[in-house]
Amino acid sequence: MHAAAQATACHHCGEPLPANAVVADDHDGPHGYCCEGCAAAARWIRDADLGDYYRLRTATAGRVGTDDIDLSAWDREDLLREHAHAVEGGRRITLLTDGMRCAACAWLIQKALMREPGVADITANAVTGRIRIEWDPARTPLSHVLQRLASLGYRPYLAGGDARERARITERNRWLLRIGIAGLGTLQGMMMAEALYLDFDNQMPPATRDFFRWIAFLITTPVVFYSGWPFLAGMWRELRTRHVGMDTLIATSTLLAYFASLYETLRGGLHVWYDAAVMFVFLLLLARMLEQRARNVASAQVDALARARPAFATRETADGRRETVPLSELAVGDVACIAAGESVPADGVLLDADAWFEESLLTGESQPVRKSAGDVVYAGTVNRESPARARITCTGQDTRLSQLTRLVEDAQSHRPRLARIADGIGSRFVIGLLLVAVAVYAGWRMYDPSRAFEVTLALLVISCPCALSLSVPTALAAAHGALARLGVLATRADALETLAGATDIVFDKTGTLSSDRPTLASIEAFDGFDRDLALHIAAALERDANHPLATAFAHVDAVHAASNVNTVTGQGVEGVVDGRRWRIGRADFAAGHDDDGAIWLGDGQQAAARFTLHETIRADAGQALASLDALGLSTHLSSGDAREAVATFASRLGIAGAHARQRPEDKLAFVRSLQSEGRVVAMVGDGLNDAPVLAGADVSLAMDSGAALAQRAADLVMTGPTLSRIPAAITVARRTRTVIRQNLGWALGYNLLAIPLAAAGLVTPWIAALGMAGSSLVVTLNALRLTRSTTP
Repeated sequence: MHAAAQATACHHCGEPLPANAVVADDHDGPHGYCCEGCAAAARWIRDADLGDYYRLRTATAGRVGTDDIDLSAWDREDLLREHAHAVEGGRRITLLTDGMRCAACAWLIQKALMREPGVADITANAVTGRIRIEWDPARTPLSHVLQRLASLGYRPYLAGGDARERARITERNRWLLRIGIAGLGTLQGMMMAEALYLDFDNQMPPATRDFFRWIAFLITTPVVFYSGWPFLAGMWRELRTRHVGMDTLIATSTLLAYFASLYETLRGGLHVWYDAAVMFVFLLLLARMLEQRARNVASAQVDALARARPAFATRETADGRRETVPLSELAVGDVACIAAGESVPADGVLLDADAWFEESLLTGESQPVRKSAGDVVYAGTVNRESPARARITCTGQDTRLSQLTRLVEDAQSHRPRLARIADGIGSRFVIGLLLVAVAVYAGWRMYDPSRAFEVTLALLVISCPCALSLSVPTALAAAHGALARLGVLATRADALETLAGATDIVFDKTGTLSSDRPTLASIEAFDGFDRDLALHIAAALERDANHPLATAFAHVDAVHAASNVNTVTGQGVEGVVDGRRWRIGRADFAAGHDDDGAIWLGDGQQAAARFTLHETIRADAGQALASLDALGLSTHLSSGDAREAVATFASRLGIAGAHARQRPEDKLAFVRSLQSEGRVVAMVGDGLNDAPVLAGADVSLAMDSGAALAQRAADLVMTGPTLSRIPAAITVARRTRTVIRQNLGWALGYNLLAIPLAAAGLVTPWIAALGMAGSSLVVTLNALRLTRSTTP
C-alpha cells in the first residue's frame, strides 16, 4: 500500500488526516497533509534545505490551515511603541507562540525567520515559548516576518511583562559574569597560595613572597567586592532589618580573610588567606546561582496567560463596518466580532444565535459549552464553530481571566511553613556562631594576644557554612538530574522537600488521569439498524465537519463518503451518505427526542443509533494509583466535569474522594481545607484552570500536554504522559530528604567537632580552609548518590 495512504496523521502537524488529505512527494517519499497550509509549510521547509527539522523534532508543529491571517495590525505604531523598543539598527520585540514544543521547533523558527529580509537576530526558546525578534522596520514590516512564522504553524501572541523579561536576562548575565570572575580568581589565587604554602622552611626571598601576595591581592579584590557583592549587599540588608542570616556570616568570613591577608601583606606577616576568600565566594556563588535559577522560573508564569488573550480585537462600528484595534482600545459597550477559532477578547454578552465556546480555561469543562443569545462569554475562551458577536461588559483587569491571573499570583505568594522555620533556625545559628567568635577572640586576647586574631579567623573559616550552604542545593541538583531521567522537571527549589512529605494527592480528571481526546463508550442501534453501519455513517459525517467531538470517530475507517455536509451551530452535523440525508448531534436535532447529553444519529425525526462518549483512562493510571497507595498517600479526584462522569471515573480507579463541578476557586478551597487539617497536599493537573490550585497546593505536578500556565504554576512538570513517574518522583523526593538530613547532620557534626578545635587554637587558618573544603566535598559526594535514583 502507498506510504501516504497508510498514514493516519498529518506529516507536519500530527492532526488526523481527512478524507480529502493532501498527498505530496517529498525527498524521503510521499506524505499526507491535513490541509494545503501544512503541505505548503512542509514544501517551504524542504526547499529551504531545513528538512532536518522533521528528523530532529520530538513534537509536531501547530496546524497551519488555509485561512488567511491578517497580521497588518502588528505594524501599528501605537502597538510597537508599547511592546517593542529601539536597538541598534532597528527594533526588538518579544512574542509568544503556543506551537513551539521542542528544540527542533526553536531551531526551525530561528533558521526560517533569519532568512527574511531585514531580520537582524532571532532567539527562540522552546521552554518558555518566547521568540525575540530584532528587525529593521525600514526594510521590512513586522507583519511580513510574522507571516512566515504563521505559515509554518506558529501563531504569534503578544508577550506580557517584556520589561520584566529584559530585567531577568540582565540579572542572569550579571550572575554569570560574577561566577566567571570568581572562578578565574579561585584558580589564580590557588596557584599563588600553593607557591606560598610550599615554602615550608621560609626560604623564599621576601621580595618574591611579597610579589606573590600582591598579585593575590589584585586577583582577590574584584572577586570579593564584585563577585561577592550579593553577599555583602545581603549582609547590609540583614543588618538594617536586624535579621542576621547566612549572608552575614559568609560576608564576615570573607571580609576578615581578605582584610587580614591585606594586613599581613602590609606588615610582612607569616601567612595570608586570599585563597580562602576567593574560594568562599566562588563556591557559595555556585550554590546561590542554583537557587536563583529556580526562583527565576516564576517570572514567566503570568506571561503565559497572554496565550489566552488575542493581540487585537475586531470591533464593529456604528455603521456596520469592522476595524481591528489593540485590546487596550476595547471599551465597555463595544461590539466585538469573534471569528471561528479565535479567542474572546473581553467578557461580554452574546448577541447572535447559539454558538459553542471552549471554556476549559476557566471552568474545567472538558466539552465545549453551548451559549445562546444573552449568555455571558468570557475573555480567553475560544469560539469553536461559527462567527459570533458579543457586547463587551468587562475589559482589562475586570475580566474573569484577569481575576484568574490574580488568583494564581495570590496562591503563589503563599510561603510554606517549613521555609519560615528554616529561616529562623539559620538566623539563630549565625548569631550563635558570631557570639562564639567574639568570646574566643576575647579569651585569646587575655591568654595570647599575638594569636587572638589568627585563632578567631580560623574559627570563622572552619565553621564557614559552605557545607551547610551546599548540602541542600547540591542534593537538589543531583535529585533534579535523577528526575530528569525519569521525565520530571522541578521548577521550584523546595519542591522535592515538600513532595517527600506529601500525605494527600489530588488529581484533575481530563488530560491527567484520562487521555485528552474523547472516545466511544457504547453504540446503541434502534429498530434493527446495523450498528457498524451507524458507526461508519457517523464517522463520514464527522470526518470533515470540524465538530468538537469529531475526534471520537477519527479511528473509524473511511468506508462511506459524505456529501453536502453542513454544520448546524449548537446542534450537530447533517449531510448525505449513500443517497440518504442524515443528522448527528443532539437528540432533539438528530432524532426529535429530549436531549440527554449523548450523541444521536437519525434523519431528524427517527433515531437510528445513540453514541455514548467517555474519556479513556490512561493505561498506567491504575498502577500509578496503586503505587501511590503503597507509598501511604491518600488520593482524591477534583474535576470540573459532570457529577455522574466523575463518579464513574473515580469508581473505576478506586478513588474514594471524588468531587465534581469544581471551579478553580472550589479546587483551591478543597486543597486549603485539607491543608487546614494538617495534611500536605500534592496536586496533579494539566489545564490552565488548574493553575490556581497548582500554585496553592503544597506541591504540584503538571502534565506535559497541559496548558503553559499550568506548567509554569506547577512545582514539577512531567515531560511525558506516563503517570508512573509520579510515584517514582515521590520516591526520589524521599531519598533526597534523607540525603539532605544526612548532609545537614554532617555539617552540624563537623561544626560541633571543628569549632572546639579551632577555638582551642589547634587549627590554623589554612588547615581550617582545607577542613571546610573537605566538609563540602563530603556533602557533595553524598548528594551525588541521588543520581542513581532513577527507579521507584
